[in-house]
Order: sequence, then C-alpha cells, then structure tokens
Amino acid sequence: MSHAPVGVFDSGIGGLSVAREIRRALPAEHLLYFADTAYLPYGDRSTDWVRNRSLTVGRYLQELGAKALVVACNTASGAALESLREHLAVPVIGLEPAVKPAVRDSPSGRVGVMATVGTLGSDRYARLITAYGGTATVVPQPCPGLADAVEDGLLSGDELDRTLAPFIEPLREARVDTVVLGCTHYVFIRDAIARALGPGVRLIDSGGAIARQTERILRERGELAPEGPGSLRVLTTGPAAEVAEVAARIWGDPLPVERVDLPREDPLLTQSHRGTEKAGE
Repeated sequence: MSHAPVGVFDSGIGGLSVAREIRRALPAEHLLYFADTAYLPYGDRSTDWVRNRSLTVGRYLQELGAKALVVACNTASGAALESLREHLAVPVIGLEPAVKPAVRDSPSGRVGVMATVGTLGSDRYARLITAYGGTATVVPQPCPGLADAVEDGLLSGDELDRTLAPFIEPLREARVDTVVLGCTHYVFIRDAIARALGPGVRLIDSGGAIARQTERILRERGELAPEGPGSLRVLTTGPAAEVAEVAARIWGDPLPVERVDLPREDPLLTQSHRGTEKAGE
C-alpha cells in the first residue's frame, strides 16, 4: 500500500473529467492534479513542443512524489507517451480516443471523432484508425478553440450552441451514430453536444477505461492507498482564482487551487531538442 499521490495532468481543467472517474473508482487515493493553464491549448502546438512540455510536467509531478502519472490529455498522450515512459521512473498511463469501442459498438459503422487538431494529426491516432477502424467510416472532426471555450467557463447556453454548430454539422451530414469525445474538456459539455447531434447518437469517452487501468496498475504494484478518505490537490500555472472558479463549476464543489511556476523548458532535455521546440512554436 502507498499513501503517495497519483499525478494527473492536462493542459487545463479538462482532465478533471478523468480525475473524477479515478476518484469514483479509487476513493481512497490522493490525486495531485496539474493544470498547465498558462500554456493552454496543447492541441494547437507542435508535437515537439508538447513532448517537451509533457516531460517537464511529468518530471515535476514525479519530484513531488507521484507514484504514477496519468496523462489526462489526448494531445499529450499522442505526442509524448513513449517519451514519458522512457524518462520517468513511475508508471505512465496514457489517454487515447475511444475509437476501438466506438467502432465495435456502432450499429451503422459510421463514427465521428471530435478532438483537437494535435490529437487528430498524431501518429498515435493514425495507428488507432489503422488498428481498429476496420471497414467503418471514421469521420475526424477537429474542434479548434472548443477546449479554450470550456476553460473560459462556457459550459451551456446559446453561445456554446453557436460555438458547437460548425463542428457538429459535418458529423450530422455524415450520419454518424456514435461520436468519440477525443478531448477531456468535451466531457463537461456532453449534454450540449448530444442535443446538437440529435437523438440516437451515442457519445463515448475514455475516462472510465483510464480509471480502471490506473486501478489495475496500482493493484499489481501493491501501491493502492489504504482505506480512508482520499483527496484532490490542484496545481496550475495559470491564475489560481480563475481556474478555481471554473473548476468548482465542473467538479460540483469548491476546489483549492495553488499557482506554481514551472519553467517552459526542461533543463534535462538536450540543447538540440530545445532548438526544435522553439522553432515549433
């Protein structure tokens, strides 16, 4: 057993949807959540930049004592999962769009994937489609700016409906019956997405699967927390008060949020890698 926290990180507060699933599955665990709000969104940045930043955040959470790292960001998982597993000493659990169950369970074989530009352009997403797309028609729908809207607290109402409209219309035209929410932020506006898509369209995300994987890994390593109340500590590189306000709305209860300073670049990365990062911004 271990009292050490489970590190969870995302480019912003979207990964709280994954933290919520972990909390439900493992209520005794102490969660250390990192929202890299100062550098939101990851989805519009280069693969090299996201890889560099993910390593910086991952090392930071490991130094704070995390016994495992959950990458609660599809973009970061697509860009950096292999590098994180190579460089960190703790197990790393990644996130990927739920293409496999969506294709498997789609009655018509017509599936939409709503995600960031970065996720849809990643090699990991391409491998998912190759491995599990089969004969299904998989319609990728990039949603630039949508994660930002959620970060800004746009969780319902006419303005959100107008923001969603250009992303939803291609999926309606494609007559999809299943839509993968390929960004953790989108889980918090799933009701609005469901209404826009219309009746009979199933929405699916990866939060529950990640929680089960986290439980399995901790159990195998003998590192599950002992019985007792768990906790959630939220760190952010952005303005703490603003992050706390939106986090409380989506979590359902007030959450203490601490602002931390974390250098943009990881000093342990090679100089040549840093040069690539700067060029990619």
